[in-house]
Amino acid sequence: MGHTISLQRKDRSGFKLLLVALAMGTLLAGCSSTGSSGARVVDRNNAAPKRPTVTSGQYIVKPGDTLFSIAFRYGWDYKELAARNNISAPYTIRPGQPIRFSSGSTGSTTVVSSPSSSSKTTVIRRPVGTTTTPPASSGKPVVTTPATTTPVVTTVPAAERTAGGWTWPANGVLIGKFASNGSLNKGIDIAGDLGQPVFAASGGAVVYAGSGLRGYGELIIIKHSDTYVSAYGHNRRLLVREGQQVKAGQAIAEMGSTGTDRVKLHFEIRRQGKPVDPLQFLPRR
Repeated sequence: MGHTISLQRKDRSGFKLLLVALAMGTLLAGCSSTGSSGARVVDRNNAAPKRPTVTSGQYIVKPGDTLFSIAFRYGWDYKELAARNNISAPYTIRPGQPIRFSSGSTGSTTVVSSPSSSSKTTVIRRPVGTTTTPPASSGKPVVTTPATTTPVVTTVPAAERTAGGWTWPANGVLIGKFASNGSLNKGIDIAGDLGQPVFAASGGAVVYAGSGLRGYGELIIIKHSDTYVSAYGHNRRLLVREGQQVKAGQAIAEMGSTGTDRVKLHFEIRRQGKPVDPLQFLPRR
């Protein structure tokens, strides 16, 4: 009799252990499922600032500016901006020179200030012939919103996409994709290690190398043809200079985190001044 009771107790104990094991297995399965398909970690700094095309007013050239950097900043094709301002190749500009965005020279004068790391772009409107001094009663200039148009996303013919012989500008994980809604990312973002090489995605001439464009950090812009330019932002160190010819796959910079809070490369391709999806051009990998 005692022996029978002992066996029953062992059976009940074994049954309890089995229930505990099953419960633990279910819990672990749930944890595994959450890890693979749960909430995504979003990089809030993937998106470049919104840069709609400015179509009114003018910009006063500052030291370090180039026509290409001004066109890139305000959403213009450099050839169209040069033609509007009667600037011929090699598109030399000088500090203090006005670069006009509007199609006419009558009416009011609009000065578009250069973006900086600590302030937003402002537009100060004043009648032609008056000074820049604001009314004594207010003590502040009148600030209005610039007239803009939504960037146009261009559909690129397949033959044209492959003609440039594009290559990936860096090795790493793709963490940000192109957004075509006019307010988010105008290129792609590639994560990597601090100091790893950044490569020219296609051959061309360096038309900008510096940190004058807010939101891009240390930036390189390469002109590939009369139609295409590419941009490489957030670098730690630039390895090329303005005017230098580069080949596809040549190291042009070291990856960094300037202008953002993580190490990554922000890469853009622009066709006639308009952002296009770089993944249309880069080989599949």
